[in-house]
Amino acid sequence: MARLKGIDIPDNKRVEISLTYIFGIGPSLSKKILTAVKVDPNKKVKDLDNDEISRISNELNKYVVEGDLRRDITMNIKNKMEINSYQGLRHKRGLPVRGQRTNRNARTRKGRGKTLANKKK
Repeated sequence: MARLKGIDIPDNKRVEISLTYIFGIGPSLSKKILTAVKVDPNKKVKDLDNDEISRISNELNKYVVEGDLRRDITMNIKNKMEINSYQGLRHKRGLPVRGQRTNRNARTRKGRGKTLANKKK
């Protein structure tokens, strides 16, 4: 297994797909990285030589991925909560942040439904 940015990427998949196992890299950024380092996206990871792997890792250093990206995201959320912005309040209350309705959905954010006694009429 090749190891990039502290993540073991799978050997038996194409390089283009394997790079998406790193947090912060999607399909389009993966293609962009591979064209920059001139590596065939259809090549399997196990077929890469050390030179190609080192070029990919050097290109990855230009982007914010994995732990740094996760840290940035949590710091942004904490900042919103500290300044009491609308999104920060929604994060504090555990409600949907991006404008979704909550009177009949949002069970993922709100948790299990609470049963009320004598609801029947």
